[in-house]
Amino acid sequence: MQNVRAHLLIYGDVIGVGFRYWTVRQARKLGLRGWVKNLSDSVEAIIEGPKEKVEEMIRLLHEGSPTSMVKNIDVQWEECRGEFDSFEIKN
Repeated sequence: MQNVRAHLLIYGDVIGVGFRYWTVRQARKLGLRGWVKNLSDSVEAIIEGPKEKVEEMIRLLHEGSPTSMVKNIDVQWEECRGEFDSFEIKN
């Protein structure tokens, strides 16, 4: 199965509500690699893994965590670089 990379900007009520920690848990359950971090007005994430798993993760992110309210996700598909060993919070 082909691995892909998605560069995401996630907008809404996603800062200060545990969204990054929830994202890490979901990504690890799916066996994905990459990172997630807060920006001033959004959350940014790089996700790598099998295309169907990355697409499933994006669906989960649209639903959001119980304490968040996701309004929009900008997705940019890129070629997988295979540079990550795990999924982490990046500062």
